[in-house]
Amino acid sequence: MLVGYFSARQRDFAALMDAAAAELAARGARVVARAVQRRGVSRGGARKMSLPFSSRTLLSGGKAHEVAEARERTGADAVVFLNALTGHQRHALTGLFGCPVVSLAETPPPV
Repeated sequence: MLVGYFSARQRDFAALMDAAAAELAARGARVVARAVQRRGVSRGGARKMSLPFSSRTLLSGGKAHEVAEARERTGADAVVFLNALTGHQRHALTGLFGCPVVSLAETPPPV
């Protein structure tokens, strides 16, 4: 499962998700679901666009729950974030999703 967190200013988020899915496919993975969390889309959120919704999970509580349900429903073996994650976030998300959580921003390119 592929997850991306984007600022509302980043208009090309769909293309970034497509490119990440293609990269994962080239590595032999199959993306079974996608989720996008956007920050600053609603009124009042614009001044907080550079901040994560949660320092613990990066995502809002509702989006984290949505990702967990989609992961369970699809049977995804892992959740891959486009964004860099801290060790604390990776640990919290792994517990929440019940599967390994990795960051595409931190994985080495294929050799």
